[in-house]
Amino acid sequence: MVVAVVDRGNYPLVNFEGPDGQVRDWFPSLMAVSSDKRLYGWEALSQQGKPGWTIVRSLKSRLKPAGPYSTIELLGERLNLSQIMAEMMMALRRELLERSTLGASKYDRLQAMLGVPANANSNQRFLTEEAARAAGFDVIGMLNEPSAAAVEYVYRNSSDRKTRAKGGLLVYDLGGGTFDVSLVDLGEKEHCVIASDGIPDLGGDSFDEILASLVLAEARRPEAQEPPLTAAEWYLLFDECREKKEALNPNSRKISVDLERVRKNWEEVSIPVDLFYERSRALVESSRTVTENLLAAHSDQVIDTLYLTGGGSELPPVARILRETFGRRVKRSAYMRSATAIGLAIRAAGHEERPLRDQFTQNFGVWREADDGRNVVFDVIFPRGVKLPSRGEDPLRIVRLYHPAHNIGHFRYLECARLGADNQPEGEISNWDDVRVAFDPKLRDSEDLARQPIHRMAPAREVLIEEEYTCDASGEVKVSIRDKSTQRSHEYRLGRWSKHRKYARHA
Repeated sequence: MVVAVVDRGNYPLVNFEGPDGQVRDWFPSLMAVSSDKRLYGWEALSQQGKPGWTIVRSLKSRLKPAGPYSTIELLGERLNLSQIMAEMMMALRRELLERSTLGASKYDRLQAMLGVPANANSNQRFLTEEAARAAGFDVIGMLNEPSAAAVEYVYRNSSDRKTRAKGGLLVYDLGGGTFDVSLVDLGEKEHCVIASDGIPDLGGDSFDEILASLVLAEARRPEAQEPPLTAAEWYLLFDECREKKEALNPNSRKISVDLERVRKNWEEVSIPVDLFYERSRALVESSRTVTENLLAAHSDQVIDTLYLTGGGSELPPVARILRETFGRRVKRSAYMRSATAIGLAIRAAGHEERPLRDQFTQNFGVWREADDGRNVVFDVIFPRGVKLPSRGEDPLRIVRLYHPAHNIGHFRYLECARLGADNQPEGEISNWDDVRVAFDPKLRDSEDLARQPIHRMAPAREVLIEEEYTCDASGEVKVSIRDKSTQRSHEYRLGRWSKHRKYARHA
């Protein structure tokens, strides 16, 4: 993970001090698991190679099929993925406060703009946001990682673009575990993401695995009488391959991997760089195919620059293969690993209120559980493009009617720029209010519903809840949540920075 901070118009990276005393501008997104303990970040990294510990990397790639209650199996135990993500974010927050250059205290409010892969589904976005909230971050929004890189690009090149013909930007973001590409239309005052695509399981880790297989084949390890590699040894091998891969440059001719780091008495092995590049080409070609298909679907867009970001894009053949198609338009970011973080910080600094006028410029809705709690879906209340009423006309009105399944209604409102084919959020997400309402009569006098556990109730057909949403000519959204059986009602004025609400947290 890379973190950038807003500092009086500058966006420096946060540096972390590791257990070895070295300072680095990244936080390792690792988990170390033993029979009775879980560690994250630098503490997890310090356990590599130690007996009884298993290192898990690329947790983000495990979110692809995940739902709110998904688990993963490690050392014979089922672990809740949302809890793991929350613990990881807690470790990050602790390191930010205690061993980083952020300069914040435990009493400071840490606002966060989160980056997610462009192809992340609604469950992935929900789990990421909920983990950050559970860790104590005040989440002000969420942005696709290539979109954040586009923000960084526009910021760095704002003066240069005034003298150039208007054209599109294609952001090619090859990170550690995912690949994303976004087509961005650049304007004078704003930019608009036209479309995004990607490969959720392609990243720098994929190249590490190719190098590891080549090295083992060259060394003929493990031999027939030797035991197979353990999970800990596989991690050490991948880490060694990652370090040697990242040290490559256009003049490199061979790669030497120290297998004794993996297992005692195993020798160092060298393989030709060209062999590694040849085996890696198919992966880069797959990303180029996705990029070309995205452009073909939007052939009316003129591309001025193909902007390379992400640690995986540092591999020399990536730029070379892309130049076979896009020529001089390929431009490597000066901040390959940190462009996304810098873009998120720039976005957060300018993330100010935009009143809704004339029409909804975003899709406004609420997260809801689906499939008996196995998934979370986005319920669109007011879709993007809906015309607001003229002055003097009745407000827009949308009603939801249902029998509640839980003792407390937890309403997490948000807006997003685009919806996918399944009507779920794509692109940037901005959080609005977070509202809790008691459905269980026993909790109706509770002063702090946030402290009450949410659980399923026995079916109560006599309880009927009506949500009524209205929006007037000024774009102000209100909701009335009413128990039709008792006529007990709660009314809220909603907005990203709304000051008039009960229970709701400012997001």
